[in-house]
Amino acid sequence: MPLTDFQRTILALLAETRSPDSYLAGGTALHFSPNSTRFSKDLDFFHDSAERVASAYAEDSARLRAAVFNVDVILSQPGFVRAVVSRDDDATRVDWAHDSAWRFMPPVRDELGGFLMHEIDLAINKTLALAGRDEPRDYVDILYIHDHILALGGLCWAAVGKDPGFTPLSLLELLKRRGRYRPEQMRRLDLVKPFDLVWGKEKWLQALAEAEEFVGGRPEKELGCLYYSAPQKAFVIPLPDVDLASQGVSPHFGAPGGVLPQPAERSAS
Repeated sequence: MPLTDFQRTILALLAETRSPDSYLAGGTALHFSPNSTRFSKDLDFFHDSAERVASAYAEDSARLRAAVFNVDVILSQPGFVRAVVSRDDDATRVDWAHDSAWRFMPPVRDELGGFLMHEIDLAINKTLALAGRDEPRDYVDILYIHDHILALGGLCWAAVGKDPGFTPLSLLELLKRRGRYRPEQMRRLDLVKPFDLVWGKEKWLQALAEAEEFVGGRPEKELGCLYYSAPQKAFVIPLPDVDLASQGVSPHFGAPGGVLPQPAERSAS
């Protein structure tokens, strides 16, 4: 898995202090998978309140210093602390941040990292991030997400549940402006293997086209939801023009703290 040994050591040390309201998120959580494509240069811990940020930082920094790590704070304000954690020749940035408690799923337990944001929430956050900033790392991550977690159309459809200021089509219009990167930009990323820009552009254009078709075909009453398949035990892109219940699929809406999906109810025959 794309974690440095140093990051693994820190995560193992801090795993015991993680909880459903203090969990690993960001690029590192997204790239826990052994087949992911990119190393993250920092650790992001999200919290449900500014007060929880303060208490988590106090506990984590004390634990790190007791284990002979250096913790050098470079930014501290209500709801956010950024520090560089180092020992000998190794260092990584660590952020403790307040994030909205509104999620599609509760955080999940991991043996190494304690609690992690669920991959579907990581994917939706990354979709909104790419819409708001033109960063090559977000583009690489979205292509990975599109292939391994959920197709772009499903992400755009669900993302407006988290950020109601968007419609799926307005979100797609912003995403269409992304994907124009040069080889030197990709070389600055810490990737598992070199990024093929031609393959990436073809994949991206196809994902955008499929997403536009998908969001144009869903009913407004389902806006802002994910689609959960009980038979597959996964979030999916439902078949068009086929009743959801007959597919074993049910709409799944987010809530504060996240909520576990419910199986589809089949109509009586």
